[in-house]
Amino acid sequence: MRVLPIVLMFGLGACTTAVVEERADVAVPTITPAAETPRLSERQALNNFEYVVRRVEPMAEQYCRTRSQQENCDFRIIIDDRANQGVNAYQTLDANGRPIIGFTVPLIAEARNRDELAFVMAHEAAHHIRGHIARQQQNAALGGLLIGGLAGALGATDIETAQQIGASVGARTYSKDFELEADALGTQITAAAGFDPRRGAQFFFRIPDPGDRFLGTHPPNADRLRTVEQVAAGL
Repeated sequence: MRVLPIVLMFGLGACTTAVVEERADVAVPTITPAAETPRLSERQALNNFEYVVRRVEPMAEQYCRTRSQQENCDFRIIIDDRANQGVNAYQTLDANGRPIIGFTVPLIAEARNRDELAFVMAHEAAHHIRGHIARQQQNAALGGLLIGGLAGALGATDIETAQQIGASVGARTYSKDFELEADALGTQITAAAGFDPRRGAQFFFRIPDPGDRFLGTHPPNADRLRTVEQVAAGL
């Protein structure tokens, strides 16, 4: 599969959940911030991205075919080169259900090494493998039904508003768990592709920590680092 610049999107995918069991017999090392390294040149950053795609994509597709019920495991990796994009990566589906993993240009430029790019790519692939888009849609629908039902005594406009709020809360309720699940499986895929997930997780030290907000879509960075540590220690 080729890497193509593209500006067409079909809807952002959500990130999701995993229960990571601690192993008492395994000493879990702590991921600490590495010494600050300078940003790479544009050419080096693109070379790293292309190299990572060649290594991670086939491994992600192998995991998808052997460990999930997904009908389509043919990932397409794209560069989202639209103007004014922030540091971001996402997983979505095209109109035919093919899984898309998108990287914005600023994210590729921000990554300091191949391990970071590999971890982000594996994390996004894990969202598809775990079926997080469908699960988030189900959570949103259920939240809308529940809140709308509780507001049944209200007027039609109030019920519609309540359903919209319920859908939003329902979609976000499990999004933090989905992110941790993607971190866990992404750690495995990163390592299987020949990269260091602990080094890749250094990327968390350079992005804002969302904290533990009720309606936040991402868990605190400390929780995500802990997940990577625990899974990597068991590999």
